[in-house]
Amino acid sequence: MAELSYRNALVTGASSGLGRGLALWFARRGVKVYAAARRRENLESLAAEARAANAHIEPVELDVADEEATLARIRELDTACGGLDLIIANAGFGKNTDGKRINWETVKKTLDVNVTGAAATLCAVLPQMVERKRGQLVGVASMAAFRGLPGNAPYSGSKAFLHTFMESLRVDLQGTGVKVTCLYPGYVKSEMTAQNKESDMIFLLETEEAVELMGKAIVRGDTQYAFPWQMATLMGLVKRLPNALFDRALGKRR
Repeated sequence: MAELSYRNALVTGASSGLGRGLALWFARRGVKVYAAARRRENLESLAAEARAANAHIEPVELDVADEEATLARIRELDTACGGLDLIIANAGFGKNTDGKRINWETVKKTLDVNVTGAAATLCAVLPQMVERKRGQLVGVASMAAFRGLPGNAPYSGSKAFLHTFMESLRVDLQGTGVKVTCLYPGYVKSEMTAQNKESDMIFLLETEEAVELMGKAIVRGDTQYAFPWQMATLMGLVKRLPNALFDRALGKRR
């Protein structure tokens, strides 16, 4: 595998699923990866797998819902490694909660992780990246950002925040040397989607396939990348539906 121009990368939510896959994908291409998550044992297993492939992954025990600890830890890593070149805010939480019986604990946890945690991850050393005139910020949103899905007000809302947040950063950072990429996966097999009926998850991707698509989009420097293309096309049409039609169609699906 060809080595990449990145030297040091941080991936949050790296104990499983897409985060784990992305950490390995970049490590196998010569990048030193700081893999951050809450579950230390999973990170140690990930680091061992990387060593077996002559790659370097450094476990970082971190809960992004604690934004102050997140800011401090990422700044420590940035100083220690001589500068993070790539930060992937992948950590996420999602759980169905119907608006008629909405659960505040689910709402709060979703916002703590997907909004505050993601923003802290992306902002922690952004001024330093600008000063160095290099770096790339990656936010892992979702196609759920494009419309409010039934039973998913906290999740869709949190990913809509990330979509707009990354867009504003992209505009602000033009000419600084810092790139901004926002990714919009469709359905991917993971611990999070295991709560869903597989028959409801159209165009479902295996984790490895999704990681390959994401890794290549990041390296290309895509500003936005939604996948798979079939789901992206469908959501493009759904975005254009008048509210009355959208409400009726999604109400029946719910």
